[in-house]
Amino acid sequence: MIPTRDDAWQLLKQYTHSENLLKHALAVEAVMRHFAGIYGEDPEKWGIVGLVHDLDYENWPDEHCRKSREILEEAGWPEEYIRAVVSHGWGICCDVEPVSKMEKVLYTIDELTGLITATALVRPSKSIMDLQVSSVKKKWKDKAFAAGANRAVIERGAQMLGAELSEIIGNTIEGMKKVAKEIGLEGIPA
Repeated sequence: MIPTRDDAWQLLKQYTHSENLLKHALAVEAVMRHFAGIYGEDPEKWGIVGLVHDLDYENWPDEHCRKSREILEEAGWPEEYIRAVVSHGWGICCDVEPVSKMEKVLYTIDELTGLITATALVRPSKSIMDLQVSSVKKKWKDKAFAAGANRAVIERGAQMLGAELSEIIGNTIEGMKKVAKEIGLEGIPA
């Protein structure tokens, strides 16, 4: 079975009720689609993987990534999708190393979307639409800011992709802009 975006959304909604986790899923989906376009890959597949990457997190945080494998296998998803979802937890909650481009991008941008969201929300505009890479890099240096965003994972992912951190940040911002309203980062009305 090749899952559709609707299949992915329904499955995600079955296991995830937190508004913040749903917004995070939408942000990661949009960024994955953006990077798929850059790399000449299938945006639908990459987006679907991004959408369900934290499928198990709300209900089974201690079994994160492992429980997703069970759920997706039971739903008949292809191994390529399942492996990508699981590999985003490499070195954190699983030992499945990202090897494909899709896996490496998901691994890299998952934590980064959180840092970017936090950076946008502390700006006067509360918007991602005017967010600059330099603002994110400034907040990056403050280890107490968005402390949950694992900067070492983001750096390792950028190295795996052979990309500069500024480039990854810029493309992640661009991907997130496409769903600014849905993820609550459209900003405050002028």
